[in-house]
Amino acid sequence: MSARNRDGIPLRIARWCASHPWRAIGGWLAFVAVAVALAAAIPSQQTTDADYDTGDSGRAAALVRGADLDAPDTESILITGGTPAERSAAAGELAGRATGLSFVTRLADPVTSPDGKAVIVNAELRDDTDDVDGLQKATDAVQKAHPALDIRETGDVTINDAINERVGDDLSSAEGISLPITLILMLLAFGALIAAGIPVLVGATSVAATIGLSAPISHLVHAEPTVSSLIVLIGMAVGVDYSLFFLKRARAERDAGRSTLDAVEIAAATSGHSILVSGAAVIASMAGLYLVGDVTFNSLATGAIVVVAVAVIGSITVLPALLGGLGRWVDRPRIPLLWRLNRRLGRGGISTRLLAPVVRHPVAALLAGGLVVLALSAPALGMKIHQSNLATLPQSIPQVQTYRDMEAAFPSQQLGADVVAPIRHGQERQVRAALTELQAAASETPDFLPGTPDIRVAEDGSVALLHLTMRYTDDDPRVDDAVLNLRDRLVPAAMGHRTAYVGGSAAADHDTTQVLNDRLPLVVGVVLLLTVLVMGLAFRSLVLALVTSVLNLASVGVAFGVLTLVFQHGFLEGPLGFESPGFIINWLPLFVMVILVGLSMDYHAFVLSRVREHALNGLPPRLAVSRGIADTSGVVTSAAAVMVSVFAIFATLSMLEMKTMGVGLAVAILLDATLVRQVLLPAALVLLGEKVWWPGRIAAPAGTPVEEPEPAYAL
Repeated sequence: MSARNRDGIPLRIARWCASHPWRAIGGWLAFVAVAVALAAAIPSQQTTDADYDTGDSGRAAALVRGADLDAPDTESILITGGTPAERSAAAGELAGRATGLSFVTRLADPVTSPDGKAVIVNAELRDDTDDVDGLQKATDAVQKAHPALDIRETGDVTINDAINERVGDDLSSAEGISLPITLILMLLAFGALIAAGIPVLVGATSVAATIGLSAPISHLVHAEPTVSSLIVLIGMAVGVDYSLFFLKRARAERDAGRSTLDAVEIAAATSGHSILVSGAAVIASMAGLYLVGDVTFNSLATGAIVVVAVAVIGSITVLPALLGGLGRWVDRPRIPLLWRLNRRLGRGGISTRLLAPVVRHPVAALLAGGLVVLALSAPALGMKIHQSNLATLPQSIPQVQTYRDMEAAFPSQQLGADVVAPIRHGQERQVRAALTELQAAASETPDFLPGTPDIRVAEDGSVALLHLTMRYTDDDPRVDDAVLNLRDRLVPAAMGHRTAYVGGSAAADHDTTQVLNDRLPLVVGVVLLLTVLVMGLAFRSLVLALVTSVLNLASVGVAFGVLTLVFQHGFLEGPLGFESPGFIINWLPLFVMVILVGLSMDYHAFVLSRVREHALNGLPPRLAVSRGIADTSGVVTSAAAVMVSVFAIFATLSMLEMKTMGVGLAVAILLDATLVRQVLLPAALVLLGEKVWWPGRIAAPAGTPVEEPEPAYAL
């Protein structure tokens, strides 16, 4: 195939960049530098508490903030062991050390646990407190003075700090390991150092530019703290994949005897088109997250969309420029053993032999593959999602274990619910009476502790708040039922016609999970529909678009089934190093789904483009499928190996969210790149024959010779 019989945006851009390589490279580096400078000049706008308001709990939280009734952050010092006198003396010494701390607004009197074996001292903090190092030093000093006791600190600030530190350590570890692994895989794929470094360079510069652009964008869509890590994850994945597509095709054309410029032009007309289609599919998939209406998903979707767009631009500009400027130096210096191994594997490698029975017996392959997909997807029918809680946190975090011990010793410190009621003019007495009645009614249920009504009223008399303490810890499965019972029965009975909202952390967790449960089918449907539209427009085939949608649905089913089997039912708990909480953390299924669909479309579009190319060259459908998939199997193997390896690193991390994401995506992408795209896809294409291009059709001009496909080198 000649580049001259092709035209289009990727080809025109690549032709100019390859002909003016140093201008194009300079322009790209200038763009990256300006983007990075933006991050230094414009501070990012991080998410605020108001951004997370959802449902009734969100309305309650807004009223509480407006009335300045927010409960202050609290740090608790738990004292156990020794005698009552020793615990009392330690509490007194602690009070003396902590009273002078500027960020402590109130130090409560020591409280002894119901069983008399523990003492707790609660310290209320100033609103802007984000560092309690002084209180920790006081706790450590008292512990040193009383070695017979066990004195530990936990609370809002220390737990958040510990979690953030653990997440940061986990992500830094993953990012540090993923880069050398990616480079090693590129060396295996190319056998030459410069060629291996180019995909890593394109991915890294795309990530750097996107992180810079994220600063001004965050003023439109507030940035989640973890969005930078997502940008690194997605940016490196797509940047490396797109570079693989382009470099492999350009190398194949050079090996066929074409000049560097012709090879770049043909790669742009073919692989460049695949990159545009893939990028559009990934962006469409990520855009589905906006339907959730949640600030976390809005931020993650925006970061992913921007980094994919930047990676696409880099792949059709600076990549052709590098190839045009370096010429055959791209394949230097060669790693002798890897270079020879890479060349000897030839087109298709092992996959050619695996593909042969699929092409000969497509019905059997489709049935067998479908049964495997159904079996792996079946556990997803019982999938339960829930907000993360103490049970999902690593018990190796000392503050988490201290909090659990504190909840066990002091039921009054357990989870609570807030009933927030606006007060009409002159109605404060009636509202107080209704809330008092509500406290009495709640105390008679098995869900809430009895006690004197804890009612607070705003200074301007506009809002009243009743705090109820549950009998449960936050990882107790009865918490959701308690929230619903309070909302549906107790509050209406006590408040009558008056407006009241149930808020607090338990209610907020319930509302967030409910929204995700409700929106999950909608997001899945819209993402699949958008990928149908992208593929239909790209290949002008409704049948192919529908086949793509069905295969994506199969991949999603496998991913959900694996998540449910492993993390809800506890399969492989020991080897993976976690304890199942009995549910899937609520944001993960949606996130895994859009990432999987988006990334799998990378090599899906690449494979289909190659099959269509052979069909246009006059090959019959069965042969076009066989050769198209064989030609691309090396690139697909390399691309999938990069993604599976990177995500597998996350499976080794300590945070359950990271572990779940890593296992789910690694297994799903592995099966998607093998079972779905190497068995189900070719079987379906062979069975459909020329009908797969309907309503369009593939017909080579009369007299067109059957062209032998160019060699593509497998991993």
